[in-house]
Amino acid sequence: MPIEDAPLDWMKLTPPQLDFWEEFSFHPDQPLSTVAHYLDIEGAVDVSALCRAIARTVHEADILAASFAVAQSDGLPRQCLDPRRLPEVKQIDLTDRPDPARAAMGLMQADIRAKLDLTRHPLSAQWLLRIGENRYYWYIRAHHIILDGFGLTLIEQRCAQLYAHLLGHAGAGRPFDRFASFLAEEEAYRTGPRFAEDRRFWQDYLAGPGSLPVVDKAGEGYGAEGLQSHDRLPDDLGRILRQSATELGIAWPDLLVLLTGLYLLRHGSEQERGGKGRMTLWLPFMSRWGSVGANIPAMLLNILPFRLAASGEEPLAVLLKRGAKDLRRQRAHGRYRIEHIAIDCGLPAGSRFFFAPLVNVLPFDQPEFSGCRTRRHVLASGTGEGFSVTYRAEDDAGALILELDADSAITGRDAFERHRFQLPVFLRQALAPQTRSRPAGELYGEAMPIAKAG
Repeated sequence: MPIEDAPLDWMKLTPPQLDFWEEFSFHPDQPLSTVAHYLDIEGAVDVSALCRAIARTVHEADILAASFAVAQSDGLPRQCLDPRRLPEVKQIDLTDRPDPARAAMGLMQADIRAKLDLTRHPLSAQWLLRIGENRYYWYIRAHHIILDGFGLTLIEQRCAQLYAHLLGHAGAGRPFDRFASFLAEEEAYRTGPRFAEDRRFWQDYLAGPGSLPVVDKAGEGYGAEGLQSHDRLPDDLGRILRQSATELGIAWPDLLVLLTGLYLLRHGSEQERGGKGRMTLWLPFMSRWGSVGANIPAMLLNILPFRLAASGEEPLAVLLKRGAKDLRRQRAHGRYRIEHIAIDCGLPAGSRFFFAPLVNVLPFDQPEFSGCRTRRHVLASGTGEGFSVTYRAEDDAGALILELDADSAITGRDAFERHRFQLPVFLRQALAPQTRSRPAGELYGEAMPIAKAG
């Protein structure tokens, strides 16, 4: 749709937004990059206050008003923030249904599967579904071009804060910063000396042997549905993980990433491994800390390649500490976008890196609504591919959940189920104190078989 003359500020798309726009242009009839959560809120719910809190949160999150169009002058996409596009809170009472929770799930899943045209359809939805006398589902859906998973979490946390304020239990707190302030900050970064320094780092980092796999966005199988699992891990595993991380002097999410990488060195496909003892992992990086983006729900997530190298004779503790240091060094240059790396590597238009295997750790506390019990459920997290491992937990590693996603054309059902069982067992064995002094090669070589449960 061409941009019409209107008193709106049309802006260029950010690099990740351009990536999603290109994906949409190749697959306009497929809802490939929808992200969606719902909160199960049960207790003494003040519906009026909750609706007002959601509405106020939505109005603060100005990216939810995004509208996209193609400029007639150059044929390139632009975006504006049109307040008329902000989603309204839609209340749906399902208590007259035989199974209200099932009916709610059906409505949400149908919305996720619906075609989403970036030039015509609303890019976000906010529903409050009543499924019981004192129980509600708050459903949040958006296209990835405007919101990432942490952006959804920011919206949930901000709404909980405003809900408490409207009940008279807390102050209103700090509102979200405007999306335009992030764009200005990014432009200053792109034209400043740090951008060039970061570029040199990534050029040097990727100059070694081994190429990164590439996917064609126009391919027929792009975004195909695959195998998925969602398992709550034993509570003691989170405690063991946190204790081990403290003893090693490593952040527990980093420890989890590194151990998962070692698991994949043993069990990943030949396509995923870069030779014995080497593998490239793809790691989402929020790119928000130290930036105004820390207080802006939007699509700011970056994805970076991490080359894990494991010497067979190196003690596991030494390898883990070295790997954690490499992660910290890499993140110091993590603002440099993967889309810029792709350009530097000469990737042609219509292609991007194949982000597999991907390892993601999401240590975000559940939002707390005054007087209620709240549980977050993830319904959609965008396009998956290859093989990805996602851990969700509280910020202290409690309530640890393991999610696996795999392309069934690459990983068969039997192999997928083995990963689902073997990875938690591997983590427990690797976290045992007596394992730290053993050669790391015993973890990804044939010398350390996976034990059976029990």
